[in-house]
Amino acid sequence: MNALVYHGPGKKSWEEKPNPVIKESTDAIVRISKTTICGTDLHIMKGDLPAVTDGRIIGHEGVGIVEEVGSAVSNFKKGDHVIISCITSCGKCEYCKRSMYSHCEKGGWILGNLIDGTQAEYVRIPYADNSLYPIPAGADEEALVMLSDILPTGFECGVLNGKVKPGDTIAIVGAGPIGLAALLTSQFYAPAVIIMIDMDDNRLAVAKTFGATHVINSSSGNVAEQAMKLTGSKGVDTAIEAVGISATFELCEEIIGAGGCIANIGVHGTSVVLHMESLWSKNITITTRLVDTVTTPMLFKAVQAKKLDPNKLITHHFKLNEIIKAYDTFGNAAKEKSLKVILTNSNV
Repeated sequence: MNALVYHGPGKKSWEEKPNPVIKESTDAIVRISKTTICGTDLHIMKGDLPAVTDGRIIGHEGVGIVEEVGSAVSNFKKGDHVIISCITSCGKCEYCKRSMYSHCEKGGWILGNLIDGTQAEYVRIPYADNSLYPIPAGADEEALVMLSDILPTGFECGVLNGKVKPGDTIAIVGAGPIGLAALLTSQFYAPAVIIMIDMDDNRLAVAKTFGATHVINSSSGNVAEQAMKLTGSKGVDTAIEAVGISATFELCEEIIGAGGCIANIGVHGTSVVLHMESLWSKNITITTRLVDTVTTPMLFKAVQAKKLDPNKLITHHFKLNEIIKAYDTFGNAAKEKSLKVILTNSNV
């Protein structure tokens, strides 16, 4: 098969690799039909995640068709169409029983990280019964790629961890795909004010069409002052950090109001400054989380009921063997006006 292979910071290639094989009785082999690129993959390419080693096939999102199952797999069979969860869960360990699938003792975020991932023609999925979701006939598989990671991540790490409530004022720092996923799913809880902050005018314009009530271009001046003015100088109830750099996290610290919650989604490759001198007395909650994907079934129902439209996040389409070009497009979002890209395996 062919796959995208990581060879160290800034180095990747589309090359031939051996087809994956069943290693454990709980495995499934899935033929990828559609996959995508995540902001975390860009962090990998920058060298921000040293656990990803030379030779790794990256990618942790996608939909596909089951090609083979191990003897212990009971929920799936050859030919089934499935969503691949970005998080692998055994369903039996202490953390899985606490719905912390991201910390599964035998899984967690391993796809495209510690084991080969989904930016390939085939992928091995450990603990398939707990790490795949069936796709009903006639469903929009392209839209369902967004349920692998981006929508549960925005919802769980941003909206749920951020304790968004009806009537709240919230700010989302970062209008990339994850920030926009948080924007879409925050509206389940009817916040009164949604402020989207980014330096890309195109993404801010998109955010307005997605439901943001206010947008601030972070290159336009004192962003904290602009945000505070929108809140009557009280600060926001929830600040969601969706970039993963020190400057954006510190901005969240500046604009959070008393009793508020800072919910971090961003993947941070370097340290940030925690301004305890200004936060210690403000009853602030700071949350971090790696997505657990426990909300995927609920989000799937919302998509099926047309209460949530993941297609809004898709801007570009490529063949799977055009993945190098797709990375260039995704990595130059401002120039290309890109959000999520869909990569289709033409051999399916």
